[in-house]
Amino acid sequence: MNQNEKVLANFQTRIRQMILRFKELKKENVDLYAMVAEGELRVKQLEAKLAQQERDYQSLKMARMMEITDGDLDGAKSRVAKLIRDVNKCIAILSDENEVTDEKK
Repeated sequence: MNQNEKVLANFQTRIRQMILRFKELKKENVDLYAMVAEGELRVKQLEAKLAQQERDYQSLKMARMMEITDGDLDGAKSRVAKLIRDVNKCIAILSDENEVTDEKK
């Protein structure tokens, strides 16, 4: 084998190696594109789920506000009335204590 044949054989070997590497990289590229597509699909699904959850939350919040205004209004009124009675009792007790203190002076 002369020098030219050796160079040509070496060149052919390198070309075959490059072709094999190209095929490997091409397959890897296809796999990576598939992974990206799956990721994008998953992101879209999660965004849709998040949007639905936000709508559900707003609906529940609105329903709770409606419930508070309807049913808890009477309960809230009775709690406020009880607090007012308690405050009035405290004022009366303090007034009695002040009268006793004033009489001692």
